[in-house]
Amino acid sequence: MIALIQLSPILLVISLIMGLKRPPVQAALMGSLLALALWFGGLADPFLPATLVRVLQDSTVLFLSTACVIAPGLLFVIYLERIRANQALEGWVSGLGWRGAALAVFVVLGLAPLLESMTGFGVSFIATVPLLLALLDRQVALRIALTGMCIMPWGTLGLATVIGAALAGLPAETLGAWAAWTSAPVFMLAISLALWLMGQRHPLVYLAGCAMAGLFILLLHFISRTAGSEIAGVGAGGAILLAGLAWARFKEQARLQFPRQAWPYLALLAAILLLKGLNALFGIADLLVVQGNQVSWKPLASPGLALLCVSLLLIAREGSQQLGQAWFNRAKRPLLTILFFLFMSQLLVKAGFLTSINQGLSELSASLLSPLIALFGALSGYITGSNVGGNAIVMPSIAHLPLAPSLLPIMAAVQNSAAGHAALGSLPMVALLIGLAKGSHEEEQSLIRFAFWLVLANTLLVAAVGTLLANAITTGG
Repeated sequence: MIALIQLSPILLVISLIMGLKRPPVQAALMGSLLALALWFGGLADPFLPATLVRVLQDSTVLFLSTACVIAPGLLFVIYLERIRANQALEGWVSGLGWRGAALAVFVVLGLAPLLESMTGFGVSFIATVPLLLALLDRQVALRIALTGMCIMPWGTLGLATVIGAALAGLPAETLGAWAAWTSAPVFMLAISLALWLMGQRHPLVYLAGCAMAGLFILLLHFISRTAGSEIAGVGAGGAILLAGLAWARFKEQARLQFPRQAWPYLALLAAILLLKGLNALFGIADLLVVQGNQVSWKPLASPGLALLCVSLLLIAREGSQQLGQAWFNRAKRPLLTILFFLFMSQLLVKAGFLTSINQGLSELSASLLSPLIALFGALSGYITGSNVGGNAIVMPSIAHLPLAPSLLPIMAAVQNSAAGHAALGSLPMVALLIGLAKGSHEEEQSLIRFAFWLVLANTLLVAAVGTLLANAITTGG
């Protein structure tokens, strides 16, 4: 009974979002307040001011590391809309001659991952939805657009993976590299499903699509392990897109001149590479470290710095008319939601709410633990509509399991992948897609059902590969 009471903040969040249809920000706030009330009421570890200080320290550091990507990222998105950069990009892509299987591959594994990795917030929909609607049947286009959001753990410049790694006590490179393997079957499913929806039935087409997905996965793993998760999605999606451009140039004789209005994307890519280069050559990230109790953050290594520089350049070129209110309207809800979720997660961990749960999980074998973590991860990502929010709820529990050092990265990767690939089918994501497509209520309900089954399939795949990896490590060790 006490374990159920200690889990009640999480259960309250689930009930408010799924049962009462309340916004995630309200659910996160109520979950945080309930956790505080239970702690003050003696239903967890004894209340100590020093513990509250530690909760506030780590919550603040984690929130700053998140906000310093989201805040300039939303500025960047506002200016992309103002200068119609995504419309220009969509027109350019539609003229490249991609049709049939080629269109599926280079949208699902190229354009969508590239744009979502550079921006996040579902911005890739702004380019992919009009493109797909112009070239495909409407129902097929909407489903492929949703399927193309499979890059979620590396979206927003790998923010969820970086935050998840901090919560798990792992290097972001390690978590990103392992997550490439736990996400591998999801990418295979995504391209296969897109090809099926487009009416492709020849086995060789699926073989070629899966081969491209295999290349995509290898690039995600290699770039995450070497250059970092922040640029892994950009690099993998960009490589597939370059292959598509080469195909368009030599087979379709298409013109490859990049649209001038979409220059902010190139500027952001250049800023990211410059930041990575400066850190590799001079180690500038170590010049400034924000230290919490158990987590730390290096602002000079944050991709938010690149986003900020390009956003300031856009402000200088385009002006800042009505910018403050537009940014505040967009930023307040996601930032507050993340803040409350991070505070709740740190409180649950540091005040002893998860002790009995962790003891129960620690008694499970690796083959049972992986499916359970995948289930919790998918649920957390689906209800919050955010990979970061999902990691904030579940990842601290994984970090405190008495796992062998070789198993911790796998279980953390299962959580990261499951939460991300469930967030792609969440209700906010479907609502954004339907809004951009000006869809009807019937279309929205149909897409919600499709998204649910896609989330379920993704979760099962992540659980299965996590179990295989854990068993291989356990047997080998």
